[in-house]
Amino acid sequence: MDRANILIVGGGVVGCAVARAMAERWSDVFLVEQMPKFGMGASTRNSGVIHSGIYYLPGSLKARLCVAGNRMMYEFCAAHKVPHRNCGKLVVAHDARQEAALEQLAANGRANGVEGLRLVDRAAVRAREPHIEASAALEVPSTGIVSAEDLVKTLARMASEKGANLLPRARVVRMEPRADSVAVTLAEGGTDDPDGPTEETIEARCVINCAGLFSDEVAALLGNRKHRIYPVRGEYCELVRAKSYLVNNLVYPLPHAEGLTLGVHLTRTLWGTVLVGPTADYIADKNDYEGNRLPVEEFLRRAKPMLPELEASDLQLAYSGIRAKLVPPDHGGFADFVIERDAAAPRAIQLIGIESPGLTSSLAIAERVATMAAEILQ
Repeated sequence: MDRANILIVGGGVVGCAVARAMAERWSDVFLVEQMPKFGMGASTRNSGVIHSGIYYLPGSLKARLCVAGNRMMYEFCAAHKVPHRNCGKLVVAHDARQEAALEQLAANGRANGVEGLRLVDRAAVRAREPHIEASAALEVPSTGIVSAEDLVKTLARMASEKGANLLPRARVVRMEPRADSVAVTLAEGGTDDPDGPTEETIEARCVINCAGLFSDEVAALLGNRKHRIYPVRGEYCELVRAKSYLVNNLVYPLPHAEGLTLGVHLTRTLWGTVLVGPTADYIADKNDYEGNRLPVEEFLRRAKPMLPELEASDLQLAYSGIRAKLVPPDHGGFADFVIERDAAAPRAIQLIGIESPGLTSSLAIAERVATMAAEILQ
């Protein structure tokens, strides 16, 4: 049986950031991921936005870790040559009622420590985004975009260079708490392997659950059924290349009141394409990325108030992603990140419901988890 100081379950952006942070402090760090490559789930199936922290409840983990993570992300990307752009964004309003909501959003952002926020008028919007219709907008200068795929690859490479053992195609099938460790049994390989998957057990002094959409199922292997993930699919369209000039940077509507999504927004990517999305719909299957995809007309309906020149012929379906929501259907409201030691298995740290702004917060989350791991390993 292999022994480890730390075993991290889940090789998305948060898992890779945690692995890097752990490997800088401890030896015998393992990162296991059930997919063939790291970051194949929600980590790279999103808008790639570096969020500012304006939306989240003041004092919440989402607010604090997003604001801290925003600064850390820019510093990290610059230091390690991860493609990114600090382009800022506009959150637009179309009437007096929405302008009042922008004021409230700005006040919330300032309460969270977001700097540089200001309301601008129609002329200022048109100067930045000539094709966008708005009566006013909230200018958010600390927002940007990052190549999520390059970020994951860089974090994984750095973790490996620091000595971490990275194991793709390794699925956790059992976990057993012991007096001074957790025994984690992995099924390695897959059905396409000549001998099928093989099982291996690693005894870890500390287990960190970063399994994203499947974090509730991993927690349940330790008997922890306190939280449940409700998968929400977000779909994207893309502007045809000939119409990509219509959007210069990032343009958002006001967020939906129920908190399920920030609304279908416009994102000019690092590669010059323009994304329209994501939508947000609860689904039953955590792996259902393509079933019953929305038509382009639905994206047109939602985006046209911001971009009146847009036509259905300007849009083509793109990819989709699935969020790890803690809020069940028809309930609405705010759900914070869960980052806590497991009450029944104190050598386990549970990260559950790490949805947006998880990408932005990943480096700050890793630092927080490192502090918690130090308490376990002391």
